[in-house]
Amino acid sequence: MSVITARGLTKTFVRNKETVEAVKGINVDVAEGELVAFLGPNGAGKSTTLRMVTSLLEPTAGTATVAGHDVAAEPALVRSRIGYIGQGNGGGHSYRVVDELHNQGRFYGLPRTEYRRRAADLVEALDLGGLGRRSVQSLSGGQRRRLDVALGLMNHPALLFLDEPSTGLDPQARANLWEHIGRMRRQLDMTIVLTTHYLEEADQMAERVVVIDHGSIVADAAPAVLKRDHAADVITLGVAGTPTEVRSALTQDLGEVTITDDEAGSSVVITTSSGATRLPEAIVRLRVAGLTPTSAELSTASLDDVFLNLTGRSLREEAA
Repeated sequence: MSVITARGLTKTFVRNKETVEAVKGINVDVAEGELVAFLGPNGAGKSTTLRMVTSLLEPTAGTATVAGHDVAAEPALVRSRIGYIGQGNGGGHSYRVVDELHNQGRFYGLPRTEYRRRAADLVEALDLGGLGRRSVQSLSGGQRRRLDVALGLMNHPALLFLDEPSTGLDPQARANLWEHIGRMRRQLDMTIVLTTHYLEEADQMAERVVVIDHGSIVADAAPAVLKRDHAADVITLGVAGTPTEVRSALTQDLGEVTITDDEAGSSVVITTSSGATRLPEAIVRLRVAGLTPTSAELSTASLDDVFLNLTGRSLREEAA
């Protein structure tokens, strides 16, 4: 069952009398219980798409249904069913941390005992202990980000949108954040839509990755499928032997094999979709042929390789 259905979703802006197409006719479905990551460089249309499906930005064209409600016709009902953690800070600067959390619970109509309990749980889980009476403006950037996450989780949403949620967090805070989100996801059977520049997050956490470039979806599949179809593992070997000797031992069924002369013998590069199995196989073949491997290195395919091959750009460089 789809909790998000978008068809022809489009958003254009007029800047300096020029029309800019930020999102160009996106079609996407998200099933109940999925964790879907949107990847793309700055300006690709990820955040604009999230703002449209969360009813924060009206589409120029197309339709979107979220949690059973039309984002254009029923924005209040959409917002009542979701959690949204945007890139900006959501807490009021002059308010105390605990008051912001309690007020968020009140906005969703939670009983006093319930919103106090949830606030206390989130303060502990997101390492905000001891900050409850401090004003939001006195917090560090990382502390504000963790407060934003807590505010977005106060209503225990069945559908959660995370727009660059871990930006500005140190590795320990990121790990704590994902541990808490993972626990809530299991407890509530939560559906999560995520945008991130941390490729490892998308690779490890998401069942699906949607790659967006120039406002359009250019790929949509599981991370392993994307890496299989749009990238490759690379094996690099040093071998004590001539290129002719090495070539006779390593046939093309290992992958795309390139052999060049090296000072100590031969340098071998094998491009393959299954480096973890092909590397030991290549070493065995060399040894059977009486050749000695002097070095071995395996570089596995990454989502950045996928993005580079699809768009000609590195997502890591864009993020930096």
